Amino acid sequence: MAGKPRTRRIVLDDGEVLAGSAPTPRLVERFLTYIEHERGLAVNTRAAYRRDLTDFTAWLGERAAVGLGIGDLGDYLATLDRKGLARASIARQAATLRTFYAFLQLEGLIAESPATLIAAGRRDDTIPGTLSPGQVDRLLGSPDPRSINGIRDRALLELLYATGCRASEVSHLRVTDVQLVELFCTCRGKGDKERMVPLGRRAVEALSAWLDGPRRALAGDAPWVLLSSRGNRLSRMRIWEIVRVHAERAGVPSDIGPHTLRHSFATHMVAGGVDLRHVQEMLGHASIATTQRYTHVDHARLQSIHARFHPRR
Repeated sequence: MAGKPRTRRIVLDDGEVLAGSAPTPRLVERFLTYIEHERGLAVNTRAAYRRDLTDFTAWLGERAAVGLGIGDLGDYLATLDRKGLARASIARQAATLRTFYAFLQLEGLIAESPATLIAAGRRDDTIPGTLSPGQVDRLLGSPDPRSINGIRDRALLELLYATGCRASEVSHLRVTDVQLVELFCTCRGKGDKERMVPLGRRAVEALSAWLDGPRRALAGDAPWVLLSSRGNRLSRMRIWEIVRVHAERAGVPSDIGPHTLRHSFATHMVAGGVDLRHVQEMLGHASIATTQRYTHVDHARLQSIHARFHPRR
């Protein structure tokens, strides 16, 4: 049996602490929200994912497994086979586990996926939809600069794309975390781990317009960068809604969310030739394996380089 990843504490946005990598009810709900908003999966598909994870959780409860490894997942699929489940149903369960643990890995909740090798060595390496640079430009240009919400929304969108931060990280960003003169901000990721991320000129301009403008009248004693019209911290779900609204207005795929801008940021950085280790640091990935997912999306650039430099081309 393969070694099991070390159990670690997981701190959710609301401060709840979880341990291990079992699909707890809270993580399952977070995952189902993710696949609904970020991947646009159908209701029936989400229901199947829920059933699969419920079955797996019940099986884990019988074994009292902690710190899952590939051996545990292999045992589970073997159990399904012994029960006479159809091969297609077992394949779907395997796909559910790959997708669930790939989600935890992308979120930074686990460093390595215990489901990497299940189902004939395949893994879910797909990166949920990324936007082209032109689509990003249209999206970021959607907010109305003449309205209070428009100024705030532009600051939000520019911040998401400039930093590659998660919605939860942007939601909890404080004014003291933003250094506009020095062109960087301090983000707090999973486990309250801090990282510094550079800010580009456009993000600085958008943030300055918001911080020095409408936010002054709304803030009161609130320390948060992004506020609602009532002066409250902009929630993670509200950030999702704002991204969706402007995606629709900009004529880009309307099933995107904050993670799409995070994936687009990483994809465009890799395409521009940024070292993968630097992208890993900016995204706050615990493992370089997570960041390596972005290397497969830029085949056109590799073909172009090959055509320019290979002596036989």
